[in-house]
Amino acid sequence: MNKKQWMSFSKTALSAAVAIVIAGPALAQTAAAEADKASEAQPRAKEDSVRLGTITIVGEGNKLGAGLMLNEDTVKGRSTITKASTEKDIATGNPFQALALLPGINTFSHDATGLYGGGMTIRGFGADQLGFTINGVPVNDSGNFAVYPQEYVDQENLCTQSVAQGAPEVESPHAGATGGSVSINTCDPEDKRRVRVAQTLGMLNLTRTFVRFDSGRFADDKLKVFLSYSHTQADHWKGPGSATKDHVDAAFRWDLGNENTILGSVLYNRAINDNFLAPTLKQLNDNGYNWDYSASFTPGHIKGTKGKADNETGPNPAYYKLSKNPFENAIYSVSGSFKLAENTYLKVQPYLWTGFGNGGTQQVVLSETAFMDSATPKRGVDLNGDGDTLDKVIVARASVTKTSRPGITTELNKTMGDHQLRVGVWFEKATHRQTQPAVKVNDDGSSTDVWLQNGQILRPDGSTYQGRDWETKSTAYQAYVSDNISFMGDRGLLSLGLRAPTVKRDVTNTANEGGTISYNLQKSYSEVLPQIGARFMLDAQQQVFFNVAKNFRAPPNFAFTGSNVKPNATGGVDLVSATKAETAIMTDLGYRLQTRNFSLSGTFFNADFKDRQANAFDSSTQTSTYTNAGRVNTRGLEFEAGSAPFLGGFTAYASVTLQKSEILDNLIVAGTDGKPVTLVTRGNQFTLTPEKMVGASLQYASGPVYARFKIKHTGKQYATLMNDESAPSFNVVDFAAGYTFNNVGWMSTPQLRFNIANVLNAQYRNPNGGTRVNAVALPNKGVDTPTYYLGAPRFVSVSLSADFN
Repeated sequence: MNKKQWMSFSKTALSAAVAIVIAGPALAQTAAAEADKASEAQPRAKEDSVRLGTITIVGEGNKLGAGLMLNEDTVKGRSTITKASTEKDIATGNPFQALALLPGINTFSHDATGLYGGGMTIRGFGADQLGFTINGVPVNDSGNFAVYPQEYVDQENLCTQSVAQGAPEVESPHAGATGGSVSINTCDPEDKRRVRVAQTLGMLNLTRTFVRFDSGRFADDKLKVFLSYSHTQADHWKGPGSATKDHVDAAFRWDLGNENTILGSVLYNRAINDNFLAPTLKQLNDNGYNWDYSASFTPGHIKGTKGKADNETGPNPAYYKLSKNPFENAIYSVSGSFKLAENTYLKVQPYLWTGFGNGGTQQVVLSETAFMDSATPKRGVDLNGDGDTLDKVIVARASVTKTSRPGITTELNKTMGDHQLRVGVWFEKATHRQTQPAVKVNDDGSSTDVWLQNGQILRPDGSTYQGRDWETKSTAYQAYVSDNISFMGDRGLLSLGLRAPTVKRDVTNTANEGGTISYNLQKSYSEVLPQIGARFMLDAQQQVFFNVAKNFRAPPNFAFTGSNVKPNATGGVDLVSATKAETAIMTDLGYRLQTRNFSLSGTFFNADFKDRQANAFDSSTQTSTYTNAGRVNTRGLEFEAGSAPFLGGFTAYASVTLQKSEILDNLIVAGTDGKPVTLVTRGNQFTLTPEKMVGASLQYASGPVYARFKIKHTGKQYATLMNDESAPSFNVVDFAAGYTFNNVGWMSTPQLRFNIANVLNAQYRNPNGGTRVNAVALPNKGVDTPTYYLGAPRFVSVSLSADFN
């Protein structure tokens, strides 16, 4: 569909919506009351009474689309899945996998278990351009806004996962969300005491043990808590390697009375994963689908000889034991809702996010003279102990990140007649320390410490060697105000909102082996972001909605480091190019039909991005690329439909996404001679934006048994901004089945679950990031070769769980 056709469609859709709204008052004036009755039949999304920026469920989540859909009353496009869906997925799964069928979402995982994470785009924009919250806490990386779905929460503890495809809520605590938001919420503790035990086994030596204890209500029925622990491990599906994960979730709910409630949670994760190699298309064709990191440390270390330059090379690709991702993180939060007066509430949520670990390919050949040294003449370090400093030796070096991120959100909520007013403030101060130390490598190819902390290689002066040494202090704050105004007996809702985020980047580079100049750069970014939306009920079953919002994203911290800066005459540095904040105008226009047996939602969307930050993260080198891709327009249609159970137990769900993403400016890059080169990208489609996606689910459930098929079609997607290389379309089918047995003694609701991922064993590839420029060489511009993550083959697992009361 060309631009003229899209414009024609836009005008037609808008005219139809206006006609419907004008005709609406002539319909039944009892629509609001009838809708309240209809809501009893199907689950509806509703604002959480405690947590900020989240939703809860009214009704049973299994009634509509088998948990893949809730009825919505919001003024914008939004989709939600519930526990009824995720509890049938593979027990080790992550949120990206759970959300895969929803409209607008393009996602992939490195393997079927979900232990290795993956990637996601919504309406063509990556996870680092979306705002993610867990229990109301922002979890995007404070430096580059990246998201790591495998780290956050065990799937058994999830309650809802909600996607606002176009614009985050006005109270959302985000400084980097131009493309919508994702809200993930854990369930509250159970009202009755319970111990749940689950064991999962599967292919690739998968084993997982999960135990959860719920206290039930105590302390005059005001307090309840839960604590869960899981241990999981599995092997790679290609090449050698494995993943090991230990996870702890804990939460409490304290109902103080008089509508005062406090919730608290701790989500802790510790994992050590071996990485998957992302090949180029040529490497894939030359070496086959299962090609990966080297299985042996050959040629390995060389026995050093004094007075001789012994130069080690190491295996190529790198040895798999020297490409790891060990990481430990925790999310602490407390949420309180306090009734100050009639229809007046104060909500407060302090939180702390901490993380430590490293990632990428650790295998590095380090010269014994590649050290900073203040002495004259400069000295080296004898890495292999042969008595000289003439050698090049294999060491383990990777990017180490340590994050401490405290914050707080406070909101005053007041209902006055037809107005629901909100006024709030969010504040966060994140310290993000990024270093690159090195340790020695054992003769078997393993590092002496996978965390790169013990036995660090020192410089000649005794200080620690660092391939980089950055500290980023990011101070973010936001004031917001909103008013939801109901009219015509609650048939209509007008939503007005304004938020004003500010982000200050304070980046310090300490002289290191990767850059010998120490410097400090500080820059602030702020924007006033209005939102206006409306929802009108045509009758008890039909509604139309419209929303326009401005979004904002500050530049990532790496835009102030590495190749993005250059020395100046005063001994400091200047930015190579202006670092501009990304902004977007997001528009949703939609229609919903919500009956007792069927729900349908259709949304026309338009996204106008300015100064779009095109960011790519290479897991093998732990480097990111910052590119200003200028203006980008994305528009399209999203459809979502779900049924209540029919024909004695069948439940269906489907989504369709049709979209067109167009780059509106040519791209200026540095040529091979260092001079600017203008590439003709105007009119091209942006990367990672399939024009067509279809998701569907069909479930049969009757009594103790259920069976479910899921299918996802992902259309062709470009891997470069020049559109000279692409990933073909593909289909993935998953199957799940389960049986619940009768109670046996103390054991209640024992359940056996069976899952098959990628039933048809499809082979496919996904571009590794969205900023590769060109796969074919151009005049004065070398090749920027894209790499690909490969789809995992068929995978089978089985889980057995039971409760003990």
